[in-house]
Amino acid sequence: MKLLRLSLPEHPELAKQSLEMLSEIAQEDDVEALSEHFVRGLSDPSLGHQHLLAMREQGPIAIAASEGAQAEFAVAPAFRRRGIGSELLATLAADGIRDVWAHGNLPGARRLAEREHYHPTRELLVMGIEGEALKAAAQVQLADDLQLSTYADTTLEAPEQEWLRVNNEAFDWHPEQGGWDQQRLAKAMDQDWFRADDVLFLESEGRLAGFHWLKRHGDLDEGADGEVYVVGLGRDFRGRGLGDPLVRLGLARLYEQGAQRVILYVESDNRPAVQAYERLGFSTLERHVVYSQSALQGE
Repeated sequence: MKLLRLSLPEHPELAKQSLEMLSEIAQEDDVEALSEHFVRGLSDPSLGHQHLLAMREQGPIAIAASEGAQAEFAVAPAFRRRGIGSELLATLAADGIRDVWAHGNLPGARRLAEREHYHPTRELLVMGIEGEALKAAAQVQLADDLQLSTYADTTLEAPEQEWLRVNNEAFDWHPEQGGWDQQRLAKAMDQDWFRADDVLFLESEGRLAGFHWLKRHGDLDEGADGEVYVVGLGRDFRGRGLGDPLVRLGLARLYEQGAQRVILYVESDNRPAVQAYERLGFSTLERHVVYSQSALQGE
């Protein structure tokens, strides 16, 4: 086995083989090993991701993808328990990368983290709602001073600037979602699944009060999940009980268009949000954990 350092967008055949390996891993583990962002980085050079591949003659048997101080990695099922994960982790640490995602927080990942003295420092929940709970949560009424529109049909002046304003007010604390600019928003919209009519705007007297960005994981009529992708309220509209109807508006749209299940991602330590989703009928499906060296070293 040898380790290759490279940028996979410059090596399309290896990127293809890596995607095939990741598909095999997902079938084995019942969870995607890399997040959508890092999967996109296998083919998009503008993201600037760096990659490590553990190679044998037949192709890659493990992959690590990194950006800044964070990384994600996975080992093919047939090559686990051979020290490959430890070697990748040590190589990442030597490169100054100390925060590593474990999607699904599977037993193997927990054992590796404990053995290599990594501690959990962040937990992201995947929550879902379906069946009668989804039908009930999709009921919503708006006050007379509120109007529903979408990014596709809004009459707001400079809607993208309004969208960015509300996003950055809502997520000024968030490491990935906060501090967006026009370029970051454009990149986020540059996805095959993006639909302008799935970005719901809640408007009040010519201002954007909040938005609910939806995502479809395929054809809803064929059983694909819908997703509460991002929900944000503007600073001036907080404390008015608008979060609940804003979420329900998105659930209603997805349910009416055939969604059987809707999922969302939320930080586990955001207890008000978690509890609000639980009251709507959501339950936890998966846990994604960041393991860090710094927790052990007290940095």
